[in-house]
Amino acid sequence: MKVLVAGGAGFIGSNLIDALLEKGHDVVCVDNFFIGTKKNIEHLRGNDRFTFYEQDLADLDAVRDIFTGERPDMVYHMAANSDIQASAAAPEVEYKNTYTTTFNILEAMRQTGVKRFFFCSTSAVYGDAQGSEVNELYAPLAPISYYGACKLGCEGLISAYSYMNDYHSMVFRFPNVIGPRLTHGVIFDFMKRLRDDPTQLTILGDGNQCKPYLHVSDLVGCILRFTEDIPAGVTTYNVGGETQSTVTGIAQIVCREMRLKDVAFHYTGGRGGWKGDVPVFAYNLDKIHAAGWHAGMTSDEAVAQTVRDVL
Repeated sequence: MKVLVAGGAGFIGSNLIDALLEKGHDVVCVDNFFIGTKKNIEHLRGNDRFTFYEQDLADLDAVRDIFTGERPDMVYHMAANSDIQASAAAPEVEYKNTYTTTFNILEAMRQTGVKRFFFCSTSAVYGDAQGSEVNELYAPLAPISYYGACKLGCEGLISAYSYMNDYHSMVFRFPNVIGPRLTHGVIFDFMKRLRDDPTQLTILGDGNQCKPYLHVSDLVGCILRFTEDIPAGVTTYNVGGETQSTVTGIAQIVCREMRLKDVAFHYTGGRGGWKGDVPVFAYNLDKIHAAGWHAGMTSDEAVAQTVRDVL
């Protein structure tokens, strides 16, 4: 197929593109380098099955022109502002880079006749469920971050566009994804701080925050498997590992993999690490497991592998 990857220069998007090319697909990547980087796709320069457009997906006319010229068979929408802390002081960042990009892509698909669509959603749409195990039918959906709110709004757009235009859409709600080309998040921050000062580490919150972490290789494999034949309408899956990691546990793994000893941990205190942080989260994965998929790494294994990926 010819596939268009929106946000393909980002962390997850660039890993997905590598896998799509390995599968023999032609890939059109669209990115404005808001979070993605040229470095992530530099190795694809000269690949005749890879086409790149440096373009802001919030510009509908430009997005429509790309769709008209390329006529992709399928769209993988990976573009968003995934740094929740970064948008806390600037909600318009989410409106433009998460919500508006989704509307524009769906509308460009409608105008050019593209019917197959994959969307990266997030566990943030569930809000703070106080550690309750949430499945795809959990309600109410009450996000506590601008990021989660815009992703939930995107899911609403996908539902309507899919019904009105007979799209075949797949939505994955996944937790923290980690691995090579990581650009932010707890592991990235810990490693940066420890490189600056290997004797001590500041940890936001009380360190008891507990969430599942998923290695990007597991996620990409799952995406490829479930987008080979997408049913009509909208299909939604929780995607993640069966285990979780605490923030203190992550700090210990990072120190171990960096071969650092006697690092002093300093906690800022509080249940969450920042405003909008969901401190405890648990997925129900019965649906994706029943479909035959399980993550290959535990949460702690994914953390350790990520440190090795980045070192």
